[in-house]
Amino acid sequence: MTNGLISRLAALAACMAAALAAPVHPAVAQTVQDGSIYSRYGLGELRSFSSSRIQAMGGGGTALWSGESSNIGNPATWSGQALVHAAASMRFDGIRTNDSANNSKSLLSGTLGAIQFGMPLLTNRLGFGAAFEPYSRVNYGIVTEGSLVPDPRSSDDVAYRLIHSGTGGLQRVRTGLGYRPVSWFSVGASIDFLFGIIEETRRTTLFSDEFFETNLATTTRMRATTATAGASLLLPDLVTDDDVLALAGTVTLPATISANRAVTLGESLDRDTLGTRTAGDMQLPLGIRGGVSYALQNRWSATADVLYEPWTDFRSDFSLPGSMRDRRRISAGVEFRPAGSSQLEPYLARTAYRLGFYLDEMYVSPAADAEVGTRAITGGLSFPAMLSGTRLDLTFLLGTRGSTAGNLVRDRFLTLSLTVNIGERWFVKRKLG
Repeated sequence: MTNGLISRLAALAACMAAALAAPVHPAVAQTVQDGSIYSRYGLGELRSFSSSRIQAMGGGGTALWSGESSNIGNPATWSGQALVHAAASMRFDGIRTNDSANNSKSLLSGTLGAIQFGMPLLTNRLGFGAAFEPYSRVNYGIVTEGSLVPDPRSSDDVAYRLIHSGTGGLQRVRTGLGYRPVSWFSVGASIDFLFGIIEETRRTTLFSDEFFETNLATTTRMRATTATAGASLLLPDLVTDDDVLALAGTVTLPATISANRAVTLGESLDRDTLGTRTAGDMQLPLGIRGGVSYALQNRWSATADVLYEPWTDFRSDFSLPGSMRDRRRISAGVEFRPAGSSQLEPYLARTAYRLGFYLDEMYVSPAADAEVGTRAITGGLSFPAMLSGTRLDLTFLLGTRGSTAGNLVRDRFLTLSLTVNIGERWFVKRKLG
């Protein structure tokens, strides 16, 4: 292919990409094998997984304590560990997307949820926690078809197809300590490492023998380090002799993402780099969480949470699609265990039943005048296993994201996650009778 032809195709792809930069239009179809179209904007769809218990109770749980799993979202709670905890989860997503013209697409996908580990260094006083989980997810596909006049000297239209897709996202590794200096107060801190790759491609097909199919790809590699500090205040026996009220909060510091971007262009999958890699930074905003929880007789637990992230402070040396907005999230949930902490009751009585909800105003939208929010109910069951200290958790999220107003699309989604929580006692000296 000649340099002139490459330039012409690059220009054509850029013109058609400009049309896609506008809010999602009904004429744009989403491919069935991909995720939410809203993951195209900003750094992708943000995700977090503090624990399977918290996920089923609205996904907040900053002030929620548990003897069966680690609350990775708040390092202060790691001080309350008596067992060594390990957890691994899988996530399964089903999404149905509709536009204002009543076009719809459906998909099913499965991904890793999280891997978590917690260990008491001093029982119920000093604890260690670590986790690996997704921070953001990019997974979308958009197909646009039409016709254009590629040569001003000719009046002949040429049909084209533009496939715009994105994959990747950021992962987070979190590790730190929680410490309880007195029985009613705990503090903790963690170091958070973010890293990942986002690749966006535009495959352009012009249905004419004069042109070749081209593939323009933009690959952005990112890494960052930040920290999270948490605190929790425990107020026992306020109403009865065996209840606990907890107040807690966390602060995640702003972070600078170091990134480099490469752009390639070529025929089909054979691509040549256009220029050298470009280095730059992105500025992640502060994150603030606050919550309250209440536990009664080891049977009832309730929690409520708020989150605020000023994403309008986000800055980037690279162009990213979408308009940044301040993120606000509220959630609440309850849990009921008929048997409480007893291990002698029937199986269903030892099962935990959970229900919650959350409202999340997204940190990014397709346009400055568009607001995209997520509304969902959550729930789940926690089944005791034959091995003491081990539970199998089944969690669901059912909700909607966005709307069909203003040339947007609405996602209806169902997310199922399966988590294995293991708790064991380590480093216990055997006593000879």
